[in-house]
Parts: sequence; C-alpha cells; structure tokens
Amino acid sequence: MKKGKIESDLAGKRISFETGDLAMQANGAILAKLGDTVVLATAVMSKKLREGMDYFPLLVDYEERLYAAGKIKGSRFIKREGRATDEAILSGRLIDRSIRPLFPEGMRNDVQVVATILSVDEINDPDILAINAASAALAISNIPFEGPIAAVRVGRAEGKFVLNTDYAQRKIGDLDLVVSGTGEHVLMVEAGAKQVTEEDMTAAIKFAMPHLATLIKLQNDLVKQAGETKAEVARLLADEEVIARVEKFKDKVEKALFGNFPKEVREAQFDAVAAEINTALTEAYQDKSDFNVGLHTKLAIEKLTKKIIRTHILDKEERVDQRKLNITRPVSAQVGVLPRTHGSALFNRGETQVLTTVTLGSSGDAQILDGMEDFEETTKRYIHHYNFPGFSVGEVAPIRGPGRREVGHGALAERAVEVVIPEKEKFPYTLRLVSEVLGSNGSTSMASTCGSTLALMDAGVPIEAMIGGVAMGLVLDTASGKFKVLTDIAGIEDANGDMDFKVTGSEKGITALQMDVKTKGLTVDILDQALKQAKDGRMHILGVMKSTISAPRAEMSPLAPRIETLQINPEKIRDVIGTGGKIINKIIAETGVKIDIEDSGLVMVASNNAEAMKKALDIIYNLTREIKVGEVFKGKVNRIMDFGAFVELTPGHDGLCHISELAWHRVGSVEDVVKIGDELDVKVIEIDHMGRINLSHKILLPRPEGGSIDERPYDRPHGNGNGGAHRGGPRFGGRH
Repeated sequence: MKKGKIESDLAGKRISFETGDLAMQANGAILAKLGDTVVLATAVMSKKLREGMDYFPLLVDYEERLYAAGKIKGSRFIKREGRATDEAILSGRLIDRSIRPLFPEGMRNDVQVVATILSVDEINDPDILAINAASAALAISNIPFEGPIAAVRVGRAEGKFVLNTDYAQRKIGDLDLVVSGTGEHVLMVEAGAKQVTEEDMTAAIKFAMPHLATLIKLQNDLVKQAGETKAEVARLLADEEVIARVEKFKDKVEKALFGNFPKEVREAQFDAVAAEINTALTEAYQDKSDFNVGLHTKLAIEKLTKKIIRTHILDKEERVDQRKLNITRPVSAQVGVLPRTHGSALFNRGETQVLTTVTLGSSGDAQILDGMEDFEETTKRYIHHYNFPGFSVGEVAPIRGPGRREVGHGALAERAVEVVIPEKEKFPYTLRLVSEVLGSNGSTSMASTCGSTLALMDAGVPIEAMIGGVAMGLVLDTASGKFKVLTDIAGIEDANGDMDFKVTGSEKGITALQMDVKTKGLTVDILDQALKQAKDGRMHILGVMKSTISAPRAEMSPLAPRIETLQINPEKIRDVIGTGGKIINKIIAETGVKIDIEDSGLVMVASNNAEAMKKALDIIYNLTREIKVGEVFKGKVNRIMDFGAFVELTPGHDGLCHISELAWHRVGSVEDVVKIGDELDVKVIEIDHMGRINLSHKILLPRPEGGSIDERPYDRPHGNGNGGAHRGGPRFGGRH
C-alpha cells in the first residue's frame, strides 16, 4: 500500500485522509480525522467470485469502541463491547447504502468494509467521517469501485443552513440531513426534521452538493498519490444465449405481470411462466453438465421482468396493478383493536398490513443508554420496535431476533413520529411502540409510521400533529434522461425500479426522509419532484387516518398507569431519598406507588390508585416544601421542654411553640396545655437567621377582652436541648 495524505478545511474544520501506515494487509485503508474524531476505514475483497450467488455479497461493519470516548462499559460483569448498538447498525447502513450502487453489475466477490471508531471528540460525529473514509479506502484500493463518493451533514439554525453540524447544533436546529453523492448526483439521503417544508428540504440538498464536490476532489487527489490499479474480477451476468431464449416468452411474462388482480394471483401466474421457462431451458442445455442453466435462467428472467416493467412505466405510464403513477393503493385503518394494550392500531395499504401497539410506563422504564456517543443523554423515553416475521411474505423463516433491516425500519418510524411526542414535563411517560408486520408488499416502515400515529392517539397521547408516510419509487432511463416518479411503490416496483424514497410528515411539513438508489445517482430535480408528489400522497393517507380517529383520546386507557409530577428544589432531592433510600422506600411501601426523581428536581409518581398517588405527592411536597412565615399547620407535638413544645409541622420540619405562645394567659407548665402526641394548631411567626422556626398557638385563639395576658419576653433558650437542636436547625442541615 502506497503512502499518501491529503487535508483541507471544511466548514472551518480541518479534515484529513491518510494511507500507507496502518492496516497494511487490507486492500485499502484510510485514517480519517476531523477535529479529534478519528476513524480507521478498511476495505478487503475476496480473491474469487463466490459461485452460485445471485446478489453482491457486500458487508459493512461500523465498529464503535468505548475507549474512543474515554468510557468503560457500565455492566459490572461484561466490559468488552458486545453486539453492535442500534446507532452503530444505523451508521453502518448509511455507508452501505452510499457505496453499494457503485460496484460493477454482476460482481460476486465478497467485499467487506469496516469503519473502526478510534476517537470521538464530542463535537464531530464520526458517522459522516466514516462514510467518506470508507469511500476513500475503496477508491485507493484495487477493488472495482466506480467512486469516490462523499457525504456531508446539513442542519439549520436561525433560518440558515449549517454544514456538518455538531451534536449541540443538532439539538437546537430543526433539520438533521445526511446527503451522500458525487457533487452532481445524489446516492443516499437520510433526514430527521421538525416539520420542514418540501421546498426547504430541496434547498438543503442543493446546499450540500458543492461541498460533496470538494470532498470528491480531495479523495481523487489521494488516489493520484496512492491509488492502486483496479483488479479484473469475474462477473456473473446472464448468458446472452439464455437471454435470447427467455426473450421468446416475453408475451407470457407480460400477461402474467400486468392486470388488476391481487398480489398472490400475480405471483402464481408469474411462477407458472417461470417454471415453463425453466423446463424449456433445462431441456435445451441438458448436454452441458458444466453450465449452471438454472442460475442463468433466473438471471435472464429477472432481466426480462425488469425490462418489461420499466418499459410499461416509461412509455405507457402503466403500473403492474393498473394504478396511475401518483395514486396510492387502497388505505384503511382501525384503532383500539386489542383490549388489554394501552393503545393499538391496524393499518393497511394494499397487501401491506401492520399492527402497532403502545405501552405507557413511568420514567424508570426508559431505556438506559451506554453507547460510545451517549455523552449527556443517558436514557431514552420514546422507543419504537419493528418486527418482520417470515409469514408476512408467505415464507418459512426462523425467528432469530431483529436484524439490520428491522433495526433500520424501526428507527425510521421512530424518528418520523418522535418530533411530535410531547415533552416529558407535559407528558411524563415512557412510551414503547411495537409494529408487527402481518403482511408485506412494500413500504412496511411507512405503514409502521402511520400505525404509530394512530396507536398513540388511541392511547390518549397528546401528540402535536398526525404523521403519515409514503414510499416513492423511480424508473430512470440514464441514456435519455427520461424518468417517472411512482407514488406508494409495491414490492415488485421496488425490486425493479431505481429508487426507494421514504417520506414522512404532517400536513405542515416533513419529519423524516430515507432514500437509497440502485442507479449511479439522481439529480436534485428528480428528488424535488419526488418530494412534491410524496406530499400529495401523504395528504391522502392523512385524510384516511383522520377519518379513523381525528384527535387523541381525551382519556387514557384505564389499564395505563397515571403519572403526576411535582417540581422540587434539586437540593431537596436528598430529603426525599434519605440515607440509603430509606425515606423513598418507606413512601413506596406505605402507598404502593412508583417514584422516579430526575436531577432537575422533577418528581414523577405513578399509580392507578388516585388516593395513594395523592398521599405520596403530599408526603413528598411536605418533605421538600419551604416553610414560610404566616403559614398555619395542624402539627403533632413530639417533644416537650420546660420552655415550650416542639411541633412536627411536616415530616422533617419541626418548630418551637414557646410556653408564652401556648395561651393568652400565663401557663405554669407546658403539659398543662399539651402533651406528647397531641395535635396542635400553630402559626409560623418567625424563621430566624439560623433557619429555626418559631410558632404560636395562641395567635389562632380569640384574644381575651380583659383578664391576664402572658406578656413574658420571648427568650429562645440556647445550649443542650434548645431549639438549635430541633430537626430543621443547622445541626441537621437546615431542612425546613
């Protein structure tokens, strides 16, 4: 591997790529730096084509290392990094979707790209750096790759677009957009947004393009320094003679594909024609034992199918199910479909069917985060999980937990709806949503988005707006530039088209985007048309959703926990918890509630028993309240001295009622008026500079008109047994 290094300023930050010192046995290796964030990207290719493969075996791994952020794993028993976090999987998918379209057609050599995160500076996100580093590693290597590509992040603050926003900027902005491409064409888009308009989203993509071109030039300069000659690899393409033989069945394939009939009928018809073709070609090549006629026939049928579908769309604007290009499949929805969940919805679009449920919990149910980039936020209160079993597509498939696809689709639906979830201070619940895909024929993530919105409304969650989603497709003739955008693509259109562009949002604007392509890239003009057409589709879907449930339910399910909040002084948190949790555990034992306290002083009490909840809140309030002069209490006498009685006003707060304040007449002995355990009405008449509370009982009694009045001077005693030792005094930390 040759040595080389390039560096430049990018948005006021120094970015560099170098090769030739590390990972020398990889086909390509790049050490990329942006600030103090450092990524090592490597690319390795197997030496031989993998026989019998009908897809390109590309594997992308994004390896987070906790040492990169100066952290040790929180688990007491396992300190090694385990399976990839969801964030790592999503970052790996960004790389995969960016580079996959640029490998030669028919390439079947295994290729693995690994991005290892070596250092994170809490300013520059390593995911963007990793995409660029992965591209550079492929570009300088001998691996066939029609790059390089580049990636940038675009945010917006105070109405202005910002390049490569840092963590802090992303929190306050209304847009987080990742674009990868060549400077002229877009290959991948991923975005989260706070109801941003289609026009602004297009402008943000345009803003990214010249910066992509800058990064492409940097990588090309590095290729000139250290690039290897690209290897010649065998490619698996359909045999030309087999293609010609399969072409003779064109009319039968066309008839099987096009018509206004259900998916299962279309599949059955197509399978019958495919079986007929396979039989004919197996007989034609029965003398060629060394020729994989089955594989080549499959590839030729796929090629013919793709050609037929694309020609009908481009030349006739005809789709396999006879829809117009801008029309969605039939949409329907139900809510409240499950009796014991806190919220549920069933969403149907064509043959795609998703059941989504909502479970509400307390703050303590939030997911604890322990990842490389979890610098400040340690918990997550809005969670969306997505399940895609084999039966949803009529297949036998083992259930082995979520794969990368499930994680990616769940994250997209989560991001789409999260922006309209009320803040914790207004709705102090943890929310877990689960989308079960019951039937799939394209766009299950968008059905999950719609189902999530409906289920949340069914659960009585006061979301800011309804969110719907639609997947857009594309057929592009690169030679002529002619293209057609498709609304709500079915599975067969996704497989044979050039784009899968998922767009979610409200009536006001976009909340999430996810786009990847199978071609060498798209122009911004194509994306602009797709966004505008997607808006029309989204409005139609939102209309159907509104006809099902127009607003969040006024009342939550009786099965859901009730949570009330109380804001206390953060310095008083220790008064609620107590030594070793003694006080808070006592409250929980007495009331049966669940209590969560945040560092900000926000106390959340959860219970289905209103009386128990009130009792717990009253105890916490009294433990943390600030006693003020003029307040009146019915307290309990807990200690008697010669000079007066100590009265417990609230748990942890005592005051002294001096003997002269017990009655208007002169009292000879305190016990002539009160005894330990008696309840006594008192008023706070003074809080001295030491925080000691002085009380009066007589001030609440009628003042006698004549007779003797005790006018002894008030003299609060000092020394042992005096008021300075009562709870609430300085000896006990001044709790009052």
